Amino acid sequence: MYDPIMRVFTVLEILQSRDSVSGAELAERLEVDLRTVQRYILRLKDLGIPVSSSPGVGGAYRLRPGFRMPPLVLTNEEAFALSLGLQALHKIGLSSFAPATEGALAKLTRVLPASLRESLHTTEQVIQMEPSRWAVPASLECLIAASSAIRNSRRLRFDYRDHRDEVSHREIEPYALMHVDDRWYLIGRCLTRQALRTFRLDRVTRQELCAETFDRPEDFDAHRHMATSLPYVQSRYQIDLWIDMPIEEAQQNFVPWRAAIEADNGGTRLRCGRDQLEMFAAMVLSMGRRIVIHNPDELRDVFRKLAEQALRASDSV
Repeated sequence: MYDPIMRVFTVLEILQSRDSVSGAELAERLEVDLRTVQRYILRLKDLGIPVSSSPGVGGAYRLRPGFRMPPLVLTNEEAFALSLGLQALHKIGLSSFAPATEGALAKLTRVLPASLRESLHTTEQVIQMEPSRWAVPASLECLIAASSAIRNSRRLRFDYRDHRDEVSHREIEPYALMHVDDRWYLIGRCLTRQALRTFRLDRVTRQELCAETFDRPEDFDAHRHMATSLPYVQSRYQIDLWIDMPIEEAQQNFVPWRAAIEADNGGTRLRCGRDQLEMFAAMVLSMGRRIVIHNPDELRDVFRKLAEQALRASDSV
């Protein structure tokens, strides 16, 4: 559903980009009737925007000659930061924002002074950002709905598909959204489980904003919660192993979001969840330390396969 206010601003945007535009064109672009277009034009006039029109079948709307929205007052660094930030949306799994990104950049280009427009074009031409191959895309609708629920302290209902592909219906009091480890996570108090839970946003569907409100705990810290809970977020495999590495060295080698580590018997005990074992096994092997696997048995099978592949590679000519 479109917001009428946003439609009014869309009319203004079209008028600023064209010398004139007919009511029929505006109606087709906005998917409304001509009477609704006339209401939008009247609203613009109420806001002090000088819109004129010519009568008749071939009539059109236009802005008063010389009228344009004032240029944005941005420094060169601010314009660069805006452009770079819009491009970075792809890198954090928000490629669904692409149309909005292009629209925002186009609007910036039209209202910025010439020198800053050149800065934007330079950024687009010389800086290319490729999304991480491990980034998991998030739904634009899910991200907006979750953000709105958090901002307005409203409960949120949704269907959730877990790591076993089992779907459950949840109702939560959403506290925060975080982008960690190339994934978007929604954190909140689950009313079904009566406990704090973390949900991968790419597994959320059929969101519904509830009328019920709630009070978010004042002492809630999303960063602290993720640091302690993310390693244990439900995954296909729960890993538990010991590695012959001092805890101080392990803290430098393992990302805190990805694994829970503790000193154990002169080495480090490592626990975490993973959906895929091959990359994890290869990473641990690359450290060249003695490893003791506690769980899961599938990880032992992966190590055997890697050993066989390594032997075949070493014997190849």
